[in-house]
Amino acid sequence: MKSFDRTYFDKWYRDPVHKVGTDDDLARQVRLAVAAAEYMLMRPIETVLDAGAGEGRWQPLIKKFRPNASYVGVDPSDYTTSTFGKSRNLVKGTFDDLDKLFPKQKFDLVVCCSVLNYLPPKDFKRALAQLARRTAGLAFIEIFSSEDSVVGDTNNWYTEASKTYKKWMKKAGYIHCGLHCYIIEELESNTAALETAR
Repeated sequence: MKSFDRTYFDKWYRDPVHKVGTDDDLARQVRLAVAAAEYMLMRPIETVLDAGAGEGRWQPLIKKFRPNASYVGVDPSDYTTSTFGKSRNLVKGTFDDLDKLFPKQKFDLVVCCSVLNYLPPKDFKRALAQLARRTAGLAFIEIFSSEDSVVGDTNNWYTEASKTYKKWMKKAGYIHCGLHCYIIEELESNTAALETAR
C-alpha cells in the first residue's frame, strides 16, 4: 500500500531530482480551472472542493486569486491533515467519505489532481460518481490514459485507453470541455456545440 507521508511529499514536491512541475505550473493550472468554472457558471466561484488534496497546495492560490471563495481539501494522509489541516482547511477522508462529509453540499469547482490513476477501475468509477455528486459547476480532473507518457510517481499506477475513460466520465454524468475540465450535464444547455465534446 502506498504511503503518503512526509517522505513521499518531500520527494515528489520538493526534491530537485524528482520534483514534477514548478510553482508557476501550479499557478497556471489553478488560474485555468478557476477561469473555466467562472466562464461556465457566469459568475465568480464561491466554493472549492479539492479531493485527494495532498498538502492542499491549491488553497493558498485560491485564496490569492479569489479571496472570498471557501476552500476545503479532503485527503486520507495523516501527515497532510495533521500538518496542513488547520492552515489550509484540510480534513481527513477518502472518496468514500464524501457522502458523510458533504451529504448535501455541492461546489462551484471540484478539483482532483494526480489521484485517480492510483485507483483500480472499480474504485476509480466509484470515485468519479462521488465527485460528480459534489459538482455544481465545473470539475478539474486530471486523468492520464495508456496513450500518455507520464513523468513522476507511477508506482501502483493504473491506466486505461482514453476511450474507456471517456465512457466512464460520461456514465458519471460529466461532459468534457477541454484541458482536464468537465461540466455536469445540467450545464450543457448553457454551452455552444463546439465548447464541449458531445
